[in-house]
Amino acid sequence: MNLLLVTILPSFLIIIFFVKSEKFPEPTSSIIKIFCYGILITIPAFIINTFLGDFFSKLNISQNLIFSFLTAAPVEEGLKFFILYYVVYKMKEFDEPTDGMVYGVVASLGFATLENIYYVYVLKDYFETTSMALAVVRSFSAIPAHALFGAFMGYYFMKYAFISKKNNLFLCFFIPFLLHGFYNYLVVSNFLLVLVLLIIFWIIALRIFNNLKKSQTKKKVEFEKKIKIK
Repeated sequence: MNLLLVTILPSFLIIIFFVKSEKFPEPTSSIIKIFCYGILITIPAFIINTFLGDFFSKLNISQNLIFSFLTAAPVEEGLKFFILYYVVYKMKEFDEPTDGMVYGVVASLGFATLENIYYVYVLKDYFETTSMALAVVRSFSAIPAHALFGAFMGYYFMKYAFISKKNNLFLCFFIPFLLHGFYNYLVVSNFLLVLVLLIIFWIIALRIFNNLKKSQTKKKVEFEKKIKIK
């Protein structure tokens, strides 16, 4: 039971933080729906990642660079993008700027939760460590990293949906893809640097999220003032 908690609890804590931090929280049913979609995309992600891994392993080129940027990063971020564009974008609940980051995080962590279970319970021997040790390490690295990728994807998706179509849909995929690729590349060789970079990018993401909340509150106050004047 303790192992399962360490494996899945970080994802739920991050989701709760984002959902409860919103000025106008999303319906629980919508959060569960997008979380489940995040779980479902692990199936095509596993199939495509396995195929690409087998394909690139036969090529006589830098394996770490290829595997970092041309397997999991584009595949997983592409599938998360699919959820935002084809599911979240059509939801009536998606009606406020902070919603983009919230749903981006939820979709990412739906994926990351099941992926984490697979790593901890199935791939532990591959890493030559205990399941608990792997779960603890990933709770400070892979889980917050996936949430971070989702937060930035959601931010640019929000800009595409509410502000400007120009470039933002491309950035919605490209920025998380780059972050994911660099994470995969560095985590093998310099884990400490990865943790430092995660902290820095989390600070940036949280500032963006807080600024969006302030903007929403300001607009709501201005709207209420206009009503009172009338």
